[in-house]
Amino acid sequence: WAAFTACAAIWGSTFLVIRMGNSALPPVWASCLRLALASLILNGILLVTKQKWPVGAQLKAALFYGLFEFGMSFPLLYWAEARVSSGVGAIVFATCPVTAMVTSHILGLDRIDARKMTGAALAFIGVAMIFWREAAAGVSLAGLLAALGAGFSAPMAGIALERAPAQSAIASNAVGATLGTVVCGIISLALGEQLIMPTQFSQAFPIVYLAVLGSVGAFVMFAWLVNRWGTSRCSFIGVITPIIAVALGAGVAHEALTAATLIGAVIVLSGVALALTAPRVRSVDLARDL
Repeated sequence: WAAFTACAAIWGSTFLVIRMGNSALPPVWASCLRLALASLILNGILLVTKQKWPVGAQLKAALFYGLFEFGMSFPLLYWAEARVSSGVGAIVFATCPVTAMVTSHILGLDRIDARKMTGAALAFIGVAMIFWREAAAGVSLAGLLAALGAGFSAPMAGIALERAPAQSAIASNAVGATLGTVVCGIISLALGEQLIMPTQFSQAFPIVYLAVLGSVGAFVMFAWLVNRWGTSRCSFIGVITPIIAVALGAGVAHEALTAATLIGAVIVLSGVALALTAPRVRSVDLARDL
């Protein structure tokens, strides 16, 4: 529970810090620098503690984890937050628990019942409402789609770890951050971003904060938590973080949400909460029922 609470608090703040960093550095390049620093720290910890990178099935899972979480979800979310507010980005990203459930069902890890289906439907009705209202207000539709894409990609990372043999959370994140650095660097180059090295506080603070607390702290705790609670249960963090993100966006950055967007946010979070509080039936339970 301490790990769950810490992850929610840290990730609730990261949406605002990402947007702050995007005002000082190109977005995907900022994610690359964050991951590079996190990779150095995590691999340094492995070296000092005489741990090694995982091998075999564990390495494969860690690589998939890094690809989906750091190589896909990160650049999409950073790019999105250069175009939409941190609060809206967090709300759209909050659909990731529903995506996790649907994917777990397809892979035979979980079963979707009527309650979960209702929750999923509500969540995406809320997202559609936010898309409609924000697009009507002139907000970037590409940014909203990128945030949604990040929300679809992130759950795949947790599922990759859940399906594999349990492994060190530090090792899996060291592998993932290293791969993510390379992928984000390639994407940044492809987008033609300026590869600016941070020399000012406004440029360095978001990278250090997000690397140390976000990538090294929260992601290691999350990887540890997934191996004990499972992806679906851990994904409930996704209901809490957007609430924190919206509050910080309004209080610190003075971001304003329209009434329609707030109603959509309530519908999204209500749907996600409804789906996540449904009893979980794993594949072994399905075999027993049959």
